Amino acid sequence: MAVVTTDLVVRFPGNPHPTLRGIDLTVPDGAFTVLVGASGSGKSTLLHCLAGLIAPTSGTVTEDGESVRGPDPRRGVAFQRDVLFPWMSVAGNIEFALRARKFASGRRRGRIEELLDLVGLPADIAGKRPNQLSGGMRQRVGLARMLAGEPDIMLMDEPFAALDALTRLNMQDLLIDLWTRLGRTIVFVTHDVDEAIRLSDTIGVLHGGRITNRITNPLARPRPADTLADQPGYSELRRTLHHELGIDTEIRSPATT
Repeated sequence: MAVVTTDLVVRFPGNPHPTLRGIDLTVPDGAFTVLVGASGSGKSTLLHCLAGLIAPTSGTVTEDGESVRGPDPRRGVAFQRDVLFPWMSVAGNIEFALRARKFASGRRRGRIEELLDLVGLPADIAGKRPNQLSGGMRQRVGLARMLAGEPDIMLMDEPFAALDALTRLNMQDLLIDLWTRLGRTIVFVTHDVDEAIRLSDTIGVLHGGRITNRITNPLARPRPADTLADQPGYSELRRTLHHELGIDTEIRSPATT
């Protein structure tokens, strides 16, 4: 399902300047779109508008031609911090999403095992609580719970930012695999240039509440992390993004950033 914003404006009370200013964005069905920008650029606000968590001051957000007026299970959302229920087990967290979509009770256990396998977790983790898991494992459980809702669109707000470098790369690999296998539409927010390059079909650059550039990623897939910097077009794309974001243009290996 295509998601479209038209002349989207968001103003928050007490702030004389709009957080989003006339955003026109089209996310095609099945695309992997990354929104990149510095803190305060409006990228998270834009994602929350796409999710129906923030109502625009003016302009429109539509999904498959229908106005987005609030949250909907068709739009799964992942945040930087996992939002697992700490008093529930892993299985309980995933079952919560299955119950919400009225998934047959007799089939839930099997579906939980399928979802854990899909995100690369063993079935015996089902009885553990979130505080018994590493950060990467919690994010995988969060993805499993999101997928339990069978979303058409996955909206992700810097979900890997708090992870260590190696875990972050592993989670990127997982997300690319899920996108390839499931064919979901993904909108992913990050401030990390190499993450944007590695994941995206298209990159939207935000600055001052506006989309200042839309860039089609020229790099061929797959994009292994250890050879990303060697791919034709990488240096030019990275330099362009650094220029757009107003940061240094020195080209370094992704592992050092």
